[in-house]
Amino acid sequence: MSRYLISTWEPELPSFWESRGKSTANRNLWISIPALMLAFAVWMVWSVVVVNLPNIGFTYSTNQLFWLAAVPGLSGATLRIFYSFMVPVFGGRKWTAISTASLLIPAVGIGYAVQDPTTGYPTMLVLALLCGFGGGNFASSMANISFFFPKSQKGYALGMNAGLGNLGVSAVQFVVPLVITAAVFGGDPQTWIKGEETKQMWLQNAGFIWAPFIALTAIAAWFGMNDLASAKASFAEQAVIFKRKHNWLMCWLYVGTFGSFIGYSAAFPLLTKTLFPDVNPLQYAFLGPLVGALARVAGGWISDRLGGAIVTLWTFVAMIAAVLGVLEFLPAAGNPGSFWGFFWMFMVLFACTGVGNASTFRMIPVIFLTLHQRAAGKRPGDQALAVANANKEAAAVLGFTSAVAAYGAFFIPKSYGTSIALTGGPGAALWCFIGFYATCIAITWWFYARKDADMPC
Repeated sequence: MSRYLISTWEPELPSFWESRGKSTANRNLWISIPALMLAFAVWMVWSVVVVNLPNIGFTYSTNQLFWLAAVPGLSGATLRIFYSFMVPVFGGRKWTAISTASLLIPAVGIGYAVQDPTTGYPTMLVLALLCGFGGGNFASSMANISFFFPKSQKGYALGMNAGLGNLGVSAVQFVVPLVITAAVFGGDPQTWIKGEETKQMWLQNAGFIWAPFIALTAIAAWFGMNDLASAKASFAEQAVIFKRKHNWLMCWLYVGTFGSFIGYSAAFPLLTKTLFPDVNPLQYAFLGPLVGALARVAGGWISDRLGGAIVTLWTFVAMIAAVLGVLEFLPAAGNPGSFWGFFWMFMVLFACTGVGNASTFRMIPVIFLTLHQRAAGKRPGDQALAVANANKEAAAVLGFTSAVAAYGAFFIPKSYGTSIALTGGPGAALWCFIGFYATCIAITWWFYARKDADMPC
């Protein structure tokens, strides 16, 4: 038996948790976090790259640029469906190491492709699709970490993993604009031109900068993480979640929180450049994902204390208010709009998505533990089996809901692009988002937050 495989894992027993469980769980968590950060960085790297492509000689239309920003979301979300079930099949250690190492393919590929302005658009689309490897990793990462922590600390653990992991979005939008200004990895520079302004740029660094960190983190995962025997399950055993009503309800709610976070992150730089052409979006774009990621850490802590449902409910109310604020500051005919009003409303929106990400993920383990405990017998063995089955189902649901929600990284940029093409502005898309958030409020209140809710959590 592998020395990395733990055969007995009982985090709900205080004696086990304090003697060995806590230290092991935290070690796996603190390797998982940088792996997830790098996954998000690679997934969202196109949000920064597309802004610079026209200025270095790539002759793509605005709609093609929005496609490049959106396609990683499409592939990442689709891969999450499969990644959701990989940890119980292969083991968390093995899958984390392999999936992290796979990020080298798009990172290195982008580094070479952007050096040649004659690179065909289909090649760029393929590289954008491969960045979906980073998006897929979230589902398996969250499922894996959920096995290690007791119910009372799942909000904290999932909030830390996802919240600090989400910092990869902010990191890519902060780091890339810095590293592309110098020959960090060599190669010929590109000439960046905007009006009369000309400068040298090494856009290849946008991909190359992540490669050494990806390699080191994959090695750390292989030698530093663990597989849990109790987490083993076949796909058929996990597929029971597709018959669970609460799986589909939580998918809907998580589209509203994480789908919004990742979609807004992917589109914010290009939307800002389109609406306010005199503003350099890369000076500010990283702040939105940063606020959202840090808010997710805080949201996990708050949800452990107040309950996930009530936090989720009020988060959606606040998101509607924030989108109304964004609409108020948009440019319109004869009105230049207000960049700073637009910017601060989006910061509020990003913060709300972060809190909502944590609160919805706090709800899922509680829902499925309650569901199985209600159905179990009174004998100690029955309750222990109920906890084990609940953990497996909750892990699969955590991954699957994140897969469905990740399509937000595709649909939000495309919604903006379509709205701008049809109406001249993004307002129509934003009104659709408000309508969707209203349905999320109704679902949260009826099933989870009201006094006689079916599954209070």
